[in-house]
Amino acid sequence: MSGKLYIVGTPIGNLGDISERALATLKECDFIAAEDTRVTLKLLNHFDIKKPLVSYHEHNKRERGAMVADRILKGETCALVSDAGMPCISDPGTELVNTCIERGIPVLAVPGPSAVITALAVSGLNVSRFTFEGFLSVNKSSRKKHLEEIKGEKRTMVFYEAPHKLPRTLKDLYETLGDRRIALVKELTKIYEQVERTTLAAAAEKYSQQKPKGEFVLIIEGREELKSETEPLSAEDAAELARQYIEEGLSPTEAAKKAAKESGHKKNDIYRLLTSD
Repeated sequence: MSGKLYIVGTPIGNLGDISERALATLKECDFIAAEDTRVTLKLLNHFDIKKPLVSYHEHNKRERGAMVADRILKGETCALVSDAGMPCISDPGTELVNTCIERGIPVLAVPGPSAVITALAVSGLNVSRFTFEGFLSVNKSSRKKHLEEIKGEKRTMVFYEAPHKLPRTLKDLYETLGDRRIALVKELTKIYEQVERTTLAAAAEKYSQQKPKGEFVLIIEGREELKSETEPLSAEDAAELARQYIEEGLSPTEAAKKAAKESGHKKNDIYRLLTSD
């Protein structure tokens, strides 16, 4: 290997989940760019791997990204790792990948564990379609905008959250999305792994009184699944459904017709709501 950037997936908890190819890449590369060198050093020591480490994280990504790319262009091979799981998922690795692409450096992936996919698999919710939402912003206006954008999301949604922010996040999600099923997955593949399948209302109430521990992945069902056969859509819900069809490429007339067929409301009534915005 020479002159390449390898994106290497590492265990999200259980070290036994690392792949043979990941170990071979870490052993054969010239240096490793790590989110937290202390965390990565523990992994390397466990597998008796001795390699130079370069710190690469949110606060030094521009400076270090250029330096890493320079070294690769001179013929060295770098393995990029995060603290756990696949790099570039809600971490600054994406910018290093883009820097390398812009400079003509080959970028290859060494697949590994992912908290997103693992949590979805054990959630018990419909995961045939899903959207990864990452972390909610702590900025009030950005957070509100994000939450408003997902109110009508029909796919299952995945969020990451730190324990000290979880109570507020559950409260905001419940107030914006209403009550719906949620799986709170924490400490995946570790000794204290837990999957809590409940509702947003119950979870928000519980963690308003109980201090959460561990890193969480939140799996929340989409809006469409909340409507039962005995609970018809309101006229405004039907109009919102039509708006979603417009975003998918249908004309207002076609969208109103399709929403009318699915909701039982008259096409003209839905079209009137659409055009009155």
